[in-house]
Amino acid sequence: MDLSTLTALELAKKIKQRQITVLDAVKYTFDMIEKKDARIHAYLDTYKKDAFARAKQVQKGIEDGTYTGPLAGVPVAVKDNICIKGKTTTCASKILENFVPQYNAEVIDRLEKAGLVIVGKTNMDEFAMGSTTETSAYGITRNPWNPGHVPGGSSGGSCAAVAAGEAYLALGSDTGGSIRQPSSFCGVTGIKPTYGTVSRYGLVAYASSLDQIGPVGKDVADCAALLEIIAGHDPKDSTSMEREDLDFGSSMTGKVMGMKFGVPKEYLSEGLDPEVKAAFMEVLKNLTQQGAIVEFFSMKTTEYMIPAYYIIASAEASSNLERFDGVKYGYRAPEYEGLHDMYKRTRTEGFGEEVKRRIMLGSFVLSSGYYDAYYLKALKTKALIKQEFDRAFADYDVLLAPAAPYTAPKIGESLKDPLAMYLGDIYTVAVNLCGLPGITVPCGFDRAGLPIGIQMIGDCFMEKKILRAAHAYESARGSIKAPEKGGILA
Repeated sequence: MDLSTLTALELAKKIKQRQITVLDAVKYTFDMIEKKDARIHAYLDTYKKDAFARAKQVQKGIEDGTYTGPLAGVPVAVKDNICIKGKTTTCASKILENFVPQYNAEVIDRLEKAGLVIVGKTNMDEFAMGSTTETSAYGITRNPWNPGHVPGGSSGGSCAAVAAGEAYLALGSDTGGSIRQPSSFCGVTGIKPTYGTVSRYGLVAYASSLDQIGPVGKDVADCAALLEIIAGHDPKDSTSMEREDLDFGSSMTGKVMGMKFGVPKEYLSEGLDPEVKAAFMEVLKNLTQQGAIVEFFSMKTTEYMIPAYYIIASAEASSNLERFDGVKYGYRAPEYEGLHDMYKRTRTEGFGEEVKRRIMLGSFVLSSGYYDAYYLKALKTKALIKQEFDRAFADYDVLLAPAAPYTAPKIGESLKDPLAMYLGDIYTVAVNLCGLPGITVPCGFDRAGLPIGIQMIGDCFMEKKILRAAHAYESARGSIKAPEKGGILA
């Protein structure tokens, strides 16, 4: 049986039907990792011995009725800013190179309760600060479609692992597009849920008011099934929401007849790659042919989204990363003179350039004399952006946007100009500022054979609408296969 063609749900079904075993699935996954990951570097750490032992346990649990869920037995990868008890969690930073948590993140407990098998930790931009997975202290991750290009970020390792067949599912985190953008670059599907839907307990914080854990998978149904497992109230997380409507799979009817889609005109203006725009317009045509109503409208706050996001995110990052000082855990500089020198040397040596840049920016906007001029003004702008989205959702069920203004850049290009890299998040950051759910679905390729993704955005707690729309588009689009030439997936 060719396991490479199966989705996570199909794999779990065959395990339940005893056509294959959990051990077969785990062995296949590690075969793919051993075959491809030396080149892709999607993983920072793998747990082969533990995964094989867990596979036997899960197989027994499936047979005796302990594990009955739709994803029981499926191998899953986890981004390295999510804590697993007894396993190194580095956030791809030197400053946490030896940090081993003594507890599980809530999402890890939920994965284990559902019978999934964790195979390893995936690479990421350091402390999730980046859009390319090039700022990792442990080496870059490469795009499986073309190893000369980036996979996106910061959840680039998780998206690359799913795209390369090195995992059936993965968890990422999304602070300003960090699941949706790399999903677009890697040709996979990723969801950023409504803020508070998934517990952040055990997620190492970047920007606490923006961070959200979400699923990455081969298709919409896989992501919906994984989201059902990890979603739900957690008393350990004060921002966790009480929600009743967590049966996401029931929303995927395959029909969008009568649904209203809004497209911000500003999202299609200057800066959007012509090939990405052409693929985007084809999606609009596809949805219209299915009976959906697609209209254009103006989103006047678009130009303020990037500045507001980076001021707020950097301010929160400077506060959250204060705890990494060489005293309690993590890296400590080997040579120093006195306490303050130890702080300075530890943070200088332990943090990478991009993290230092954002800490300094955040410290600046929070400093006396600049707090009102920058940080407070960014918070007011955030409120105005949310009001504009509220008005849009009074008229539309789902908003449509590109996931990124271009396809995956070549390795090294983005880091030459950090400001240009920040501007590449133009279509994704507002979703985090407003706490909205969003999903990225593959919608085509450029002439170089690199994937293009479409982003669907819903109102708060309206995951079912974006899943319904994404599944209907996916069904009408048909399967997307690897390019005939180029890329290790060919």
